[in-house]
Amino acid sequence: MNSLRSPGGVALAVAFLAVTFGRPLSAEDPAGPKPDDPAAGTRTPRIQLAILLDTSGSMQGLINQARTQLWKIVNELATARRDGRPPDLEVALYEYGKSSLAKNDGYLRQIVPLTDDLDKLSEELFSLTTNGGQEYCGWVIDAAVKGLAWSESAEDLKLIFIAGNEPFTQGPVDYKQACRAAIEKGITVNTIFCGPQPEGEQTGWKDGALAADGSFLSINQNEQVATIRTPYDEKLAELGAKVNQTVVTFGRESERRAALQQVERADELARRAAPAAAAERAGFKGSGGYAARSDLVEAVKDKRVELEGLGDEELPEELRGKTLDERKSILAAKEADRAKLQTEIQKLSAERRKFIAEHEREQAQSDKHSTFDTAVLQTIREQASKKRFVFAE
Repeated sequence: MNSLRSPGGVALAVAFLAVTFGRPLSAEDPAGPKPDDPAAGTRTPRIQLAILLDTSGSMQGLINQARTQLWKIVNELATARRDGRPPDLEVALYEYGKSSLAKNDGYLRQIVPLTDDLDKLSEELFSLTTNGGQEYCGWVIDAAVKGLAWSESAEDLKLIFIAGNEPFTQGPVDYKQACRAAIEKGITVNTIFCGPQPEGEQTGWKDGALAADGSFLSINQNEQVATIRTPYDEKLAELGAKVNQTVVTFGRESERRAALQQVERADELARRAAPAAAAERAGFKGSGGYAARSDLVEAVKDKRVELEGLGDEELPEELRGKTLDERKSILAAKEADRAKLQTEIQKLSAERRKFIAEHEREQAQSDKHSTFDTAVLQTIREQASKKRFVFAE
């Protein structure tokens, strides 16, 4: 893949989470989604992932794990294929269980709807804080099932991951009823209990997963995620930053400026989290799945925007006062630069994965579900296979 947007359209992970995306039409993205390619004769598959995080006072460790591992999860999803086609990925993020949230709303908040704007998702994830509150699992599942734009196709993979550490049975909304509503829409609910497995079984978390054909997992939310440093991390982060130089934003000046700032902030947040997180984010930029908001290069290429219809006031300085042919030439050069960077990133990312795999073979099998990222990735692989998705080894 040599584009920043898929032919068909994050989207976690938490997560979580990194696949080729098509951004839904919104005020922030005038380009809108790219429709399926009629010449291909097949529909672009889709993976939709909603992450529901407990942000009560004891959950800071869970949030930290999600922050550092978001791009790892997304990168894994970037290798998914069905019938040789990469899926569109959309990710949503909710928080629940915080006392500062409105009681009448169930102490929950939709932070990001289903979207492929993972830069925005990452930014919101890093801004999360915790304090005490009531954790109403049934209510937040019900809110996600009813409040998100889920695909109506039975062929698409639709997943909810809910993580927390209080009894699953709390609150006025029956979790069994909420899970049944999810199943009716083809949505699988997976539960991640932050604590010992027996306690999660005793407090309803396993029953919640069983009620929605999902998986029940337990993790240590306070475990420090082990990130393996590799000789490729620094170079990948450098190449990822260079991809930003190929993004040409359009729209109102404030929108153009905000779009570029968002990309740069997401880079910086990943770098602060860990060298590995920055390398994973760079790897995703090279995968062909990354979509910068309001990028004119991809919008014109995907025929979602007519270059002829844009006035100088909607263009960055480098395109103003130019003829149509000159503008096309500049965009073509940006696209070529991007393709070259992506090829180099893909090569280095493959070497990095090999390096990490050799070190991870030494990890005990009993630790495979010890942290948020491993729990999510293992479950997604298993459930995606039921929808005929395959992943690169």
